[in-house]
Amino acid sequence: MRLWPDRLAWVVRKPDRYLVVQSLKAAAAAALAWAVTGWWLAAPMALMAPWAAVALVQGTVYRSMRTGVELLSMIASGTLLAAGSAALTGNTMTAMLIALPVAVLLGNWAPVGEQGLYAPTTALFVLAYGSYSPIAVGHRLLETLVGAAVGVTVNALVLPPVHSLQVTRLACSLPGDCARLLRRIGEGVGDDYSQARAAEWYQAAGGLYRALSELRTARAWSFESARFNPGHRLRRRVPAAPSDDWDTVWTQVSDRLLTLSLALSEAASDWRRLPRPPGEALAELGVLLVAAAEVCLVDQQAMEHGYDDELTARRHEHLGRAREAHVRMKGRQPDTDPDARASVGSLVAASQALLDDLTPSDDRSGPDPRHA
Repeated sequence: MRLWPDRLAWVVRKPDRYLVVQSLKAAAAAALAWAVTGWWLAAPMALMAPWAAVALVQGTVYRSMRTGVELLSMIASGTLLAAGSAALTGNTMTAMLIALPVAVLLGNWAPVGEQGLYAPTTALFVLAYGSYSPIAVGHRLLETLVGAAVGVTVNALVLPPVHSLQVTRLACSLPGDCARLLRRIGEGVGDDYSQARAAEWYQAAGGLYRALSELRTARAWSFESARFNPGHRLRRRVPAAPSDDWDTVWTQVSDRLLTLSLALSEAASDWRRLPRPPGEALAELGVLLVAAAEVCLVDQQAMEHGYDDELTARRHEHLGRAREAHVRMKGRQPDTDPDARASVGSLVAASQALLDDLTPSDDRSGPDPRHA
């Protein structure tokens, strides 16, 4: 029984600032919408206003506006379908049998996403309360419109959501994730590395793509949060996120790590015909990967604080050590065993591509220092 609170701690997480702010804004928007429709306008169905207001405090201002149009169209459709069916039949049950199938079909067919649920739900409210006279229908639509306006306004003017911090955080973490995996492989590779260990490296390399996917999603949210946002430049000052080229570079580095770890895993397996690379070549590969890890760490520091002369010199030094190890590794290829030469060659090619990806574009345009 003593373990139960510890397990619960892993499930129940402390809400972050964004969730707290959006929740408070939704509650405030609902209270304001209720005050406007229930107290000031004395509307008979004031519930519709806070309901719409809560639904429209979305993750971005653009999404609030788009969802507002979708919600209003679905609520209006459900209301009119229910009122029309009740007026034609004069019986609540018969009106439900007519209105609900059409409302559900409309909600599923229309390109409004989750807002399609509001069409049959509103139709049920209208028929259950028996308020489907023209005046009642007009009140319901007016109350919904007021609630939508309140929800969008509160979301746009009170700490409008901005998601650029997530982009910067994820972009900064990519070089660090690559550096940790490079160091793990560099320090673990050798004559005695096992297939199970190489499989762990391969699995970890595949996990880098999840971080890249999260970064692409965060960029989409960041772009969307700037649309129609009156306060996205005033809300908070954050460092500018790197361009999309940053994602491309680290996608390529992740590809190289996946290729390297797969080659090491296959070389260690019993069912592959290619032999394990010689220990001398693996030792040089370890030196290369550890030096490449240092290059990635320098990139991470530069992402957080900017490049200076010291960081540039350190990066150049580590990259030079990696290139020297690569040259030595090419010299460790056996001349008499074609299979062993092919096994080393796959590692040479993958590590060469890794170093090319870590080389700044300015350096690529000049003489290749590897052949100097």
